[in-house]
Amino acid sequence: MRTPAPAPVPAPAPTRAPRSPWLALGVLATSLLMTVLDGSIVTVAMPAMQADLGFTPAGLSWIVNAYLIAFGSLLLLAGRLGDLIGRKRMFLLGTALFTAASLLAGIAASPTVLIAARFLQGVGSAMSSAVGLGILVTLFTEPRERARAIAVFSFTGAAGASLGQVLGGLLTDALAWNWIFFINLPIGVAALLLALPALPADRGLGLRAGADVLGAVLVTAGLMLGIYAVVTIEEYGAGSAHTLGLGALSLALLAGFLVRQAKAAHPLMPLRILRSRSVAGANLVQMLMVAALFSFQILVALYLQKVLGYGAAETGLAMLPAAVVIGVVSLGVSARLIARFGERTVLLAGIVLLVGVLGWLTRLPVRADYVTDLLPVMLLAAGFGLALPALTSLAMSGTEESDAGLASGLFNTTQQIGMALGIAVLSTLAAARTESLTAAGRPTAEALTSGYHLAFAVGTALVLAALAVAFTTLRRPAAAEESESPAAEKVLLPAA
Repeated sequence: MRTPAPAPVPAPAPTRAPRSPWLALGVLATSLLMTVLDGSIVTVAMPAMQADLGFTPAGLSWIVNAYLIAFGSLLLLAGRLGDLIGRKRMFLLGTALFTAASLLAGIAASPTVLIAARFLQGVGSAMSSAVGLGILVTLFTEPRERARAIAVFSFTGAAGASLGQVLGGLLTDALAWNWIFFINLPIGVAALLLALPALPADRGLGLRAGADVLGAVLVTAGLMLGIYAVVTIEEYGAGSAHTLGLGALSLALLAGFLVRQAKAAHPLMPLRILRSRSVAGANLVQMLMVAALFSFQILVALYLQKVLGYGAAETGLAMLPAAVVIGVVSLGVSARLIARFGERTVLLAGIVLLVGVLGWLTRLPVRADYVTDLLPVMLLAAGFGLALPALTSLAMSGTEESDAGLASGLFNTTQQIGMALGIAVLSTLAAARTESLTAAGRPTAEALTSGYHLAFAVGTALVLAALAVAFTTLRRPAAAEESESPAAEKVLLPAA
């Protein structure tokens, strides 16, 4: 069968500049902060939700899983639709849905309603988050300003996760778990009101430029099944028919999606986006790095509570130095280092520090002293403040303006896949090791610590793999790579 010639991609509709790009950045960062806070704030409040609403132990995990499945599976589709119907419109719709779903979650009186609200939150979050970076890179075209803007955006995501743990503990202890959702209401309304004048008006390419319904069904179903299979590994087992069957079906659907995109006249995801080594390499590095850093963000919090006996608020405060140092490095250092040494060098330096973080955690004792055993780990988290802005710049620097939303959605999708893999693989390994030692008669604290050690060791290996991929794949700046392509084929965004 003859492959139809690809239809020419229409030029994007003119974009009216906002009154202030920095005000627009503030709106995007506020929306990101709201969704990131929501992701981390929930983990601290889950015991209170279980006691109040009567969740079963198995059902409790769906407070997180429902959000993660919806969010991770819809990011790619939402990013491309943002390019087609307008990124501002997609952002507004997503923020409005997320805010309304937060209200529903806050007033939920049963597990079913809360899980449904969390799924809707994931849908809204995917719609707004998928286009955030796409809007940002079209607002900031001067390299130094773009580096500063990406540093602010990256800091919001990285530090927001730690801040969520602190806020979640305080709100749950002082008020009730409902307030971790109610707090989104004023933030969401403010973001919507400011977004209307602050974000640039854009009409998008139009649905005829990429309305591939079959492709949308294949990629959404494939990602949803894949993420579902991963997050239920702990319940069913990695080698179970459930996990292997759904995993195989997911891979088949995603393979069908790629075949469809190669042949479709109007592909949902033009495969040209993966020809850029900076885009493909940065997304693979991110997936490995995020999977590994799950062991830092979540397992360290569990170690503090289950082994050292910290409360919810104490755990959040113990993690706060990491958020502070990430913020200082992201906002005050990373942009200047990137401007002087380049994204690749800064990324490699950041990943080396993260190897130190997880390597240090493999030696945590059962009775740790916070100052000598844990505070150094929090300070080495500066590596995340270096790595993430550089990685974000690399992932977005090799894309066309018409594909900026798609590239943003792809970058967020690999982040969520990495998170799902980290949750499934590392928590399963830690739990299996702990159960084995407990059955052998070892004390609970010692068995838990040994399980965490195994997860930290695997996390260290994943970060080392990310370092190897970054070193071998991202060998040249994106601008040098893309300059080899004929000018008639690509009209690139200015390199970051």
